Amino acid sequence: MARVCQLTGKRFLVGNNVSHSKRRTKRRFYPNLVTKKFFNPETNDWVTLKVSTSALKTINKIGVAAALRRAEKAGIQL
Repeated sequence: MARVCQLTGKRFLVGNNVSHSKRRTKRRFYPNLVTKKFFNPETNDWVTLKVSTSALKTINKIGVAAALRRAEKAGIQL
């Protein structure tokens, strides 16, 4: 599975490693992802998602059902 948040769609950013001599080589900045199980009370089942920690804060604030609906509305594949 790719390193992409399933709710927000966050993925890696590209930047440079800069050495002491200022030599630049490409690198990736990965998002802070966590694999977590959530209980969805609307469907009465468990859902396992790979989400970013910022998406966890959103789930805590609005609930897992509303977050899933928001992701589907944005067109993100679950």
